[in-house]
Amino acid sequence: MTTWILTCSSCGREEPQDAGVGLCADCGQPFLVRFTSSPPSRDRILARWDLWRYAAALPLGEDEAPVCLGEGMTPLIESPALARHAGVRRLWVKDEGVNPTASFKARGLAAAVTRARARGVKGLVVPTAGNAGAALAAYGAAAGVPVRVYAPATTPRPILDTIRAMGVELVTIDGHIGDAGKRAVEFAKESGYFNVATLREPYRVEGNKTLGLELAEQLDWRLPDAVVYPTGGGEGVIGIWKAFDEMRAWGWITDKSPRIVVAQADGCAPIVKAHREGLDRATPWPNPQTHAAGLRVPGPLGDRLVLRAIRETSGEAASASEEAIVAATKMIASLTGIDAAPEGGCGLAVLIDLVVQGRLDPACQVVLYNTGSGASYRS
Repeated sequence: MTTWILTCSSCGREEPQDAGVGLCADCGQPFLVRFTSSPPSRDRILARWDLWRYAAALPLGEDEAPVCLGEGMTPLIESPALARHAGVRRLWVKDEGVNPTASFKARGLAAAVTRARARGVKGLVVPTAGNAGAALAAYGAAAGVPVRVYAPATTPRPILDTIRAMGVELVTIDGHIGDAGKRAVEFAKESGYFNVATLREPYRVEGNKTLGLELAEQLDWRLPDAVVYPTGGGEGVIGIWKAFDEMRAWGWITDKSPRIVVAQADGCAPIVKAHREGLDRATPWPNPQTHAAGLRVPGPLGDRLVLRAIRETSGEAASASEEAIVAATKMIASLTGIDAAPEGGCGLAVLIDLVVQGRLDPACQVVLYNTGSGASYRS
């Protein structure tokens, strides 16, 4: 039986399994899951083709059925042509655009809604740059849990249409995701709905942990030299980093963690700025601007954890211009057939620049995460 506790990522405060907490009452930082049951074995991976094949490594109660729409087990596609253009020895693209609601957000929200349903919450609310709202709308509908979504009015129309199609409450606002976040916090206090914003609960990270578990399995339990992750709120990076650490502790892998490379847009790069200045937290980015909506997160709550992940893996953080993002997004499509989101294009643009600058070794093997579908950005 899998058991766990919640541990504050900063001060170490502990809360019991499935406590209905948001941020730490002592320091205001996010909680993470820490398992208290025996380490799971790779032999316990299930014969099913979704992320719940790793149920033994996830916070799932005994005999509990997860809320599932077939998320996870996305393709890992090697592209020698893209590797040549990027200037590295080998390059794979992990294509998250084929998930339900067309982004990696399905992973985290599947896990978060599963735990919220088990606790019998009144409803769920989330602020979103787009994809998290679409994922919560879908998983809330599947679980029969009421949902309200706050999204900037500038969110790509196909994503807003997906949210509306699920029959949930959608409130569009003037401003960015930070402004939507304030509205979500207020609504949660007024309504009793539980706020599942990035890192305001610990289970989205657990769902995103499968980004790392799958990668290791797909590479026959070996790890690449570096992983490049387009980063807004940071939950994907944190999940991957946690997965690598846990797999080593459980004996699933022996390789050291890959270098974690955070990719952001020039118009919204709080993590890049903090990393460059050697800081352990980021300053909110004024007037965030980028067409890659998922990267338009000016003040990520997970800043300290993302910066720690970069530091502990000897990783990198860099940003790309809007023009470079557009060109790299087209390059992914034309060389691989993957309809990448601009966030994925940002990752490739950053990878190319880091190799040119000598900050990544041309002999390295790299996995680039394409976090969503390009179709979500076309009206």
